Amino acid sequence: MRGTPFSDVLGCVIRRFGRLTVGPVYPGRFDRQDSRMNAKLLDGKALAKEIRAEIAVDAAAFTEKHNMRATLAAVLVGEDPASQVYVRNKERACAKAGIESRLVRLPSSTGQSELMQVVSDLNNDPDVNGILVQLPLPDGLDSTEVLDAIRPEKDVDAFHPENVGLLLQGRPRFLPCTPHGIQQMLQRTGIETAGKHVVVIGRSDIVGKPMAAMLVQRGSALGAAAANATVTLCHSRTVDLPSITKQADILIAAIGMPKFVTADMVKPGAAVVDVGINRVEERLVGDVDFDEVCKVAGAITPVPGGVGPLTVTMLLRNTLLAAELQVANGPSA
Repeated sequence: MRGTPFSDVLGCVIRRFGRLTVGPVYPGRFDRQDSRMNAKLLDGKALAKEIRAEIAVDAAAFTEKHNMRATLAAVLVGEDPASQVYVRNKERACAKAGIESRLVRLPSSTGQSELMQVVSDLNNDPDVNGILVQLPLPDGLDSTEVLDAIRPEKDVDAFHPENVGLLLQGRPRFLPCTPHGIQQMLQRTGIETAGKHVVVIGRSDIVGKPMAAMLVQRGSALGAAAANATVTLCHSRTVDLPSITKQADILIAAIGMPKFVTADMVKPGAAVVDVGINRVEERLVGDVDFDEVCKVAGAITPVPGGVGPLTVTMLLRNTLLAAELQVANGPSA
């Protein structure tokens, strides 16, 4: 798998996921106007349903052609309630899309060496195409060592350094799930990034950094209009943050602070994508003060029901792509 030419990978993406990656744009199809606000609501739940239906068709074709089902293995360590919910949602999504799912449950007392052995076993299992280790891990476990141990061609979260490097070079094997979901949402709702100023708040390895890397590229599997942005990456040390966010044509908030982005930080008419999920007084809220920002923005994602459903959807897409690439490259892939 290592060294597979990008042209071959891209060709595989287009052949297997033509409807998903190079499909038409549907402005207005996944957004809706609420009479109580100025902004169009970008409906991630509806968009995820559409894409998952496309993946289900491709998964069925893959199974018929190769007499096997793409398989995703998830490793869950401990009893974290949120992690259990996330894993359960992934299992259900796999089942609906025609993708096999396995769950390896380990107690919170699991040691580093035991967890590393589980990852090694999954790496060497030819029936497993994708591996994810649910984060966060219990205290005492080194998540970096664990994630680095996943074979890059089975790293469907796209966290492995090799996959991150390929992404930065503009020849990705897999696209990280949340940033890819955002890119799909923007493209499918007719919000072009080419030539636009995109401001990303948050520099995490999961969202902020890969999001910036994807949008600044000259091209993408979705076409040049879904890339070619001028990107500013902001974080906790950014001086006078509002003066920068107010320049954004597209503002992506992934900082993990409830209602951090206020209306006075948003350029009128900007598209605002809220990645945050924060629990406040038994309610889920985003990183954006939705009730106020929706009066200023041109388009906005809700929380919940915005970016979240697309993250799991892109995980399915990566799992099926991993299976296709492994079949194409033989058993040693």
